[in-house]
Amino acid sequence: MKKYIVVVLMVLASVLPTSAVNQAQKPIRLAVAGMSHGHISFILGRTDKKDFEVVGIWESDKELVKVRAEQFQLQPELIYSDLTKMLDEIKPEAVVAFGSIFDHLAVVEACAPRRIHVMVEKPLAVNMEHANKMVQLAKEYNIHLLTNYETSWYPTTAWSLNRVSDNDSIGPIHKVVIHDGHEGPKEIGVDKFFLDWLTDPVLNGGGAVVDFGCYGANLMTAITKGEKPISVTAVLRQFKPDVYPKVDDEATIIVSYPESQCIIQASWNWPFSRKDMEIYGTTGYIKTVNEQDLHFRYKGMRSEEKQRITAEDVAVYTDPFSYFYDVLTNKIAVEPYSLYSLENNLRVVMILDAARKSAKEGKTVYWE
Repeated sequence: MKKYIVVVLMVLASVLPTSAVNQAQKPIRLAVAGMSHGHISFILGRTDKKDFEVVGIWESDKELVKVRAEQFQLQPELIYSDLTKMLDEIKPEAVVAFGSIFDHLAVVEACAPRRIHVMVEKPLAVNMEHANKMVQLAKEYNIHLLTNYETSWYPTTAWSLNRVSDNDSIGPIHKVVIHDGHEGPKEIGVDKFFLDWLTDPVLNGGGAVVDFGCYGANLMTAITKGEKPISVTAVLRQFKPDVYPKVDDEATIIVSYPESQCIIQASWNWPFSRKDMEIYGTTGYIKTVNEQDLHFRYKGMRSEEKQRITAEDVAVYTDPFSYFYDVLTNKIAVEPYSLYSLENNLRVVMILDAARKSAKEGKTVYWE
C-alpha cells in the first residue's frame, strides 16, 4: 500500500503544473528590504500565491511605513527599522530588495554572510564598484543573486530568444534596436518616495540611462549569450531640466560587438509607455510590440506576419517570484548570461558605466 501511494505521488508531481506542486510544499520564508520602489506591489500584493511567506519587512522611513501599512494592510509586527535585526530575528531564507539601487549593496552585504539568497529589482547596482563587491559576496557565500526585469516575464521575449538561437529563422544577428521608457516618472505619477531616489544621480546612478538603459543591455547580453562588446558610445540629454535637474531624461547607447551592434534608446520623453525591440538577422527580423504581440518576416515570406504569443505558446515565467522559487528549490538552474543571471547583470552595469563615461567625455569608450 505504501509503495502504491509513493508511485501515485510521483506521477502527480510529474503531471501537475508547477504552481500546483508548489502549493503542496512548504513556503519559503521571505523578507522584503525596502518599500520605496514603485514595484513593491509585485510582492506585497501577491497574497494569492503560497510559494513564499512574507515574514518581515525592513524600511527605515517612518512616513513610508505608514503609507505602505495602510496600502497593503500590513501587520505592525512585520515591520523592522533595522535590517540586520530583522534578518537575525526572523531568519528568512530569501530577501527581495525594493529600495533604491544604491541600497542593493547594503542588502547583499547583510544577507550574504547569513547565507540568505537575494533578488533585486533592475539593475543590479549603481556602478561597477558596487557590482563587483556584490558579485564577490555572492560567490564567497554561495548565494543566488538575481536581478528582476519586467521584460524577462514577456512571452514575446522568450519567443524571440528562442528564434535567435535557431539560425534557420532569421540568421546571424547584425543589428538590434531596443526602445524602453515612458513619458517620465513624474509625468506618469510615481509617488514621492520612488521619485526622490529615482531622480537622484547617487541613489539611482543616473536618470533614464539607468532606469531604462539597463533593459536593452540585459536583453542584448542574453541575445549574444554573453559576447564581449568592443565599445560603447552614448549621448545623454536633459530635455526637461526644470523637471529633472540632476539627471538625464534621454539616453541613446550604441554597443558594438564583433559582428553586430545594439542601439539602446532609453527615454523619459516617449509620448507613451513602451518596451519593445527589433532584432535583425541576415535572413529575417523580429519586432516585439509588447509582452504578447510581435511581427516577423523570414526569407521567402512575401510580407510581414503578426502573431500574438502567450505563456501557452512558449516556456516563460510570467511571475518573477515563481522563477525565484524554482531556482531556490533547485527545480531549475540559472543559465549563464540568461536574463536574471549574475553574469548577465554584471555585464549590464559594465555597459551602463561605459555609457555614462562616454557621454561625459564625448567619445567612444573601448572595452578593456
